[in-house]
Amino acid sequence: MKKALFSAILSVGLLFLAGAAAHAQTVNGSIGAVKRGGSTRGTVTLRIPGGLHVNSNRPNSQYAIPTTVKISAVGAKTGGVSYPRGRNRKFQFSEEMLNVYEGSATFSFNLTVPANFKGNAVKVRVVVRYQACTEEVCYPPKTKEVVLTAAVR
Repeated sequence: MKKALFSAILSVGLLFLAGAAAHAQTVNGSIGAVKRGGSTRGTVTLRIPGGLHVNSNRPNSQYAIPTTVKISAVGAKTGGVSYPRGRNRKFQFSEEMLNVYEGSATFSFNLTVPANFKGNAVKVRVVVRYQACTEEVCYPPKTKEVVLTAAVR
């Protein structure tokens, strides 16, 4: 009876830790000040804990969900996102090589503020969607959002 109870508690604990690992990724970013009528470059970094990877924006598999970064700002123009190269890896759950990010992945973008911009700052909304995986299994996709502020001079 005690062995069965111990096994059940251990199993629940391991499931909890595995679920927590799937949520352990963090997203942060930075953006410089910008003059009216000018542009600046911003970056967003997805940090991935050891033992996990996320599919790159081009994972090389129709079944793998790619990482996407969407940028928006009110009153300013955002440029396309530059994605880093991933690393090709082979995993137990796939017969194909997958292109993934491990450790961290930094994405960059441009922000252009019109000359007639009213205000002292631009809020830039960044939405990162990714699928975290271990060596054996992939978790459901997650979306994280961060808001960056660019000072306007």
